[in-house]
Amino acid sequence: MSEKNFTLPPLDEAYLEETLLQLLAIPSPVGLTDAIVRYVAARLDALGVPYVITRRGAIRATLKGRERHPARAIVAHLDTLGAMVRELKDNGRVGIVPIGSWSSRFAEGGRLTLYTDTQQIRGTCLPLKTSGHAFGDGIDSQPNSWDHVEVRLDMPASGRAELEAAGVNVGDWIAFDPQPEVQPGGYINARYLDDKAAVAVLLTACKALKDSGASLPVDVHPLFTITEEVGSGASAALHGDIAEMVSLDIAIAAPGQGTDERAVTICLQDLSGPFDYHLSHKLIKLAQTHGIAHRRDVFKFYRSDSAAAVEAGNDIRTALIGFGADASHAQERTHMDSLRALGALSVAYLMSEPVARRDRQSMGSIEGFTEQLKPGEMQVTTTTLPDPQEFLEAKS
Repeated sequence: MSEKNFTLPPLDEAYLEETLLQLLAIPSPVGLTDAIVRYVAARLDALGVPYVITRRGAIRATLKGRERHPARAIVAHLDTLGAMVRELKDNGRVGIVPIGSWSSRFAEGGRLTLYTDTQQIRGTCLPLKTSGHAFGDGIDSQPNSWDHVEVRLDMPASGRAELEAAGVNVGDWIAFDPQPEVQPGGYINARYLDDKAAVAVLLTACKALKDSGASLPVDVHPLFTITEEVGSGASAALHGDIAEMVSLDIAIAAPGQGTDERAVTICLQDLSGPFDYHLSHKLIKLAQTHGIAHRRDVFKFYRSDSAAAVEAGNDIRTALIGFGADASHAQERTHMDSLRALGALSVAYLMSEPVARRDRQSMGSIEGFTEQLKPGEMQVTTTTLPDPQEFLEAKS
């Protein structure tokens, strides 16, 4: 099947929105992901998509293709940012450290749940000085760091003793409220769109393929990982049959970036280096062929599941596509148009032929190996410099 002679099945947008809101309702900071793993497993069961789960909870599902090799993976991560108790303070409040990489600036004012060994306690993250009536201009001169915020729990506590009596301990997990808001015009605001929006898109893409009975050229393994926000990501869920992997993640809409909140972004490079040339350009061509709104971009301060997979020693082609979003790792915003575009490109990729049939084996001869620059494209135009002896007089 060429990339031009298949029609993309429609995406169930009601399912997409329902799945996203249900995912956002499940707290899943790194290390506290069992509930969301169970949810996604149930969603796959309902679609009739078989899967296996690793010891810690990464999911590897399977959509059978006409051939087993070279298999491909498409991955999104279930884990989110969060926080953990670092200190029980003498003032009855709690010092915290972040889970994942994010600024305390965006934790301030956030409502949250602290999970003790036996109960859940609601609270608010606040700077050390909060009341303008008490501190005046001093509230505006506080440093921005995790050492300068604390959690006020919704319980009587004037010291450590009350916290200890309530079962609060160093190392307790904290999940901040997602605060979702879906606007009639298509904008979606929430914490943790990274990467729950992509998870919802991936499940919706699986549903579109199952509902339509689409024929896939090779086996596809949708992966759902649980530690992307701390760097290990897809390193545990791959196996040797997989030759290509596309990560679905947040794309960064910001000044100086090419990403748009209403298109899908194809990222050519992130902090770990360039993505696979051939796989990335295949995705660009698919977007062009099927009229999918897309942008190209490069991210300077960014890692994804793809980097974790390669750094773990997997010899696979990797690429990154994402939904455009403003204010990543903060109060994130995207648009339904971007999620549609990401879903359409994901489905197009899974229905298309692999980059190279040679990839069915990890090692082989030069026959069938990919080609980038042809000899005629390597020529460099130069200007021959004149011989100085021809225009400079020799001194006696």
